[in-house]
Amino acid sequence: MESLIPSILEQKVTTDEAYRAWRLLVRKFGEPAPGPAPGRMCVMPAPREWALIPSWEWHRAGVDNKRASTILRAVRVAGRLEEAAGMEPGAARARLEVVPGVGPWTSAETVQRSHGAADEVTVGDLHLPRIVGWALAGDRDADDSVMLELLQPYAGQRHRAARLILLSGVVPGRRAPKMPRWDIGAL
Repeated sequence: MESLIPSILEQKVTTDEAYRAWRLLVRKFGEPAPGPAPGRMCVMPAPREWALIPSWEWHRAGVDNKRASTILRAVRVAGRLEEAAGMEPGAARARLEVVPGVGPWTSAETVQRSHGAADEVTVGDLHLPRIVGWALAGDRDADDSVMLELLQPYAGQRHRAARLILLSGVVPGRRAPKMPRWDIGAL
């Protein structure tokens, strides 16, 4: 659940929005972490606590109903999903994708974190194929199939290769202005 819930929060929003939602929800509903500096760090809420979060708190955190509902469906079967941590990455992804709202993008992101799966590539991402395509072939219009083809020489380490490309900062220039940030809580 520690890898799945953040991945769900990251669906179809910017990284900043997802991190903000995670921080707000964990600080409000989690428990203070043991150790020095009480109150500065919190432990993620238990599945039962996630299930008890009121709808307006999801809204205040900027989490739309689709992502909140996916998290609520996942915490209902948390025990079965936790078993995926002991499975091979492919089997774990299949287990996760049984939950409505968890697809290939979310399962890959989760398994990369929970299993350290070096070869699980995130497909269905808006920016990743273009960034990988630009870095490896100068192709700013690459799609998932082109990205997977370009990453083929790195078989066994494709996620790590894509991650290193992302960290390099080599990205194609923007064609249009950045999307404005919006706050669902202000609606």
